[in-house]
Amino acid sequence: MSAYPYDLHIHSCLSPCGDNDMTPNNIVGMAAISGLDVIAITDHNTCKNAPAVLKVAQEAGIVAIPGMELCTSEEAHVVCLFETLEGAMEFDRYIYDNMPHIKNKPEIFGEQRILNEDDELVGTLDDLLLVASYIGADEVKALCERYGGTAFPAHVDRDSYSVTAALGSIPPEGGYTFAEVTREADLDEVKKIYPELNGMGIVRDSDSHYLDTLATSVPHIIELPEKTVRAVLKMLSGT
Repeated sequence: MSAYPYDLHIHSCLSPCGDNDMTPNNIVGMAAISGLDVIAITDHNTCKNAPAVLKVAQEAGIVAIPGMELCTSEEAHVVCLFETLEGAMEFDRYIYDNMPHIKNKPEIFGEQRILNEDDELVGTLDDLLLVASYIGADEVKALCERYGGTAFPAHVDRDSYSVTAALGSIPPEGGYTFAEVTREADLDEVKKIYPELNGMGIVRDSDSHYLDTLATSVPHIIELPEKTVRAVLKMLSGT
């Protein structure tokens, strides 16, 4: 086993609340400066900037995982990660078919920018991504597994847009083996509020929408037998 610095919750400029500086090359560059070995791109309800990020990361020697921060029907955020880009994009299409379609207002929510590996604008999404899907929090992990992935509840120490805020606890029927807390969370205090976390693995991620929050001088570490996407997903899925 070896230790690898990681951040499994990063937004690009495709997320309407993501800064336009969150381009594939800037994300990977800041990850490299911060000493990260493993990252995941997790835009709101979409995976469409994952192809570019994965290409840039491969050239930089960083393992990048295609993913999504799904907003459930309860307005709880769950991080979904996939072993392959193909699986992620199939999941992307499924989510598109299982979410409301409301036209984005870029002047209010921000432009939803799709970029290529050269950080060039190749398109925008017209449907607002800041919406709740039709998928319940207890369904997400099993659904991700159908597409070769896994999932964990996002930022459970926050009092908004978390499974804990929406439901009061992490639903056991969801089958989650890991949960995410923010980098600054006092884990002992969070576990006092949500004791179910004592039986779960914990990851700490940045949930970065800006480059300055992605940057870190003290990254968190995961122990893996090898630096691969498969090894990360096996750890997170409890297998």
